[in-house]
Amino acid sequence: MGKVVFLYRSLAYRNAAADILRKARKLPRGPERSAARRYAKALRDLAQTEAWLEGRVAREPRAAERMKSAASG
Repeated sequence: MGKVVFLYRSLAYRNAAADILRKARKLPRGPERSAARRYAKALRDLAQTEAWLEGRVAREPRAAERMKSAASG
């Protein structure tokens, strides 16, 4: 059950961040746009921090493959 809750919560943070970024892009340059972008970045960072706390950090598959090939090579 914990995995499902984590998935929904993480997706909710990421979707909210993406929505706010889309809205910020439509705003003219200024303090409102900057604040929206900072808020979106904070939500994205929160999703990553929560993933780290849950022990589910997404790793780039390419980087993992490079390390494996370098170790075996």
